[in-house]
Amino acid sequence: MSGFLSSSIGRKFAMALSAFFLMIFLLQHFAINILSVFSESAFNKASHFMGTFWAVQYLLQPVLIFGVVFHFVMGFVLEIQNNRARKIKYAKNNGGANSSWMSRNMILSGLVILAFMALHFIDFWIPEINTKYIQGDMSGLHNGEFRYFHELEEKFHSHIRTIVYCISFIFLALHLLHGFNSAFQSVGANNKYTRGLKGFSKIYAIGIPLGFIFIALFHHLK
Repeated sequence: MSGFLSSSIGRKFAMALSAFFLMIFLLQHFAINILSVFSESAFNKASHFMGTFWAVQYLLQPVLIFGVVFHFVMGFVLEIQNNRARKIKYAKNNGGANSSWMSRNMILSGLVILAFMALHFIDFWIPEINTKYIQGDMSGLHNGEFRYFHELEEKFHSHIRTIVYCISFIFLALHLLHGFNSAFQSVGANNKYTRGLKGFSKIYAIGIPLGFIFIALFHHLK
């Protein structure tokens, strides 16, 4: 494994796999959160299942945390390599003319997303861990009622927090617009399906962050 990751191609391939894994998680996360717009009961039940099912808590959650850390660490490593390569290209020609703003600033969008994830952990994940494993309430109930929906709505009362979430999702869209195509390219998906994959990646990269923005604004305005 260490030999595989020592090569540039190996690191890009591993980065792509971690990206696909995180994009699947993001889609699943959105699918649960959008329920909060349509049904408090459905959102509470889905959240309770994800928060208490043993396979999610003790198998998938550690894998997810590892995937997030791996993706960001590998992203920083590749960005350092790319910056070194760009300096050589800029010395020969205008490298910026052949690359998009998104591709040249993946580290910037990545840092914004990382900061957002820290806020998101503070808002939701840490209180969840405290409730379940420190206070010991695995039922998901508070005063006889599921707490998940009310906790979600409470977070979006703040104008500032809602604006921060929306800006973060815009940067997520920018990150995904380049990252999705780059991931497909890294695993060799350059064939007759390339045009379809690019179309799908744009729908995903814009649609999912836009959906999260809608959820935040819905609960804020409600």
